[in-house]
Amino acid sequence: MEYTINKLSQIAHISTRTLRYYHEIGLLMPARVNSSGYRIYGEKEVDTLQQILFFKELGLDLETIKQIVMAPDFDRQKALSQHLDALLKRREQIDRLIRNVTQTMGAMKGEITMTDEEKFEAFKKELIDDNEKKYGKEVREKYGDAVMEGTNAKLKQMNKSQYENLEALSHEVNMAIKAAFETGDPKGELAKKACELHKQWICCYWPEGTYTKEAHIGLAKGYVDDPRFTAYYDKIAVGAAQFLYEAISHYYGQEY
Repeated sequence: MEYTINKLSQIAHISTRTLRYYHEIGLLMPARVNSSGYRIYGEKEVDTLQQILFFKELGLDLETIKQIVMAPDFDRQKALSQHLDALLKRREQIDRLIRNVTQTMGAMKGEITMTDEEKFEAFKKELIDDNEKKYGKEVREKYGDAVMEGTNAKLKQMNKSQYENLEALSHEVNMAIKAAFETGDPKGELAKKACELHKQWICCYWPEGTYTKEAHIGLAKGYVDDPRFTAYYDKIAVGAAQFLYEAISHYYGQEY
């Protein structure tokens, strides 16, 4: 079965403009262009488009999706299985949020009593799931399952007061990084203070006994190498991710 770009856009519920853009960036190429200049798509392209839309639904950017679907070892069956796992986890998260909102509405109407701790527990579970989704695979590959499981365990044990303190520390870390960055000196006293606070902050997440200076430096290097972390720290100041890596390296007497 073959489809023109108009027909495929109708079936997939996306615009022809989107399909043309996917063609332009090399994400989804038509099977052929006919003598009239129309893009024609076959079964293979339809399957690829389905994968692209699945990945978009999971929040991946187009460049990442392109790297995945264009990889020589791309396994469609495995990808579908991973999509299903991700969707089931998302459904669990949505069901949990629905229960929480329903309970909150009931509490507001006086139908039930809901403590602050109960409200926080629902939020905390969402936080753990989000942390696992974003960083679980990478942490498990770099540091092992025990580290990620230990991190999740620490979050599960955290009470509302501890979480609020962690949020305050996170803000303090970012402000310290900003102040140090503005000096332009990754070896200075303000940079040292930022490194010490950053150490305190990550130790709130890492399991007891897993922190080492090598792991801290490696984590900071990841801030530079991983666009997600670079973007986070560059919101503090453009170039802050690189500055923090240099500061932490100097803090431990290492060359970066």
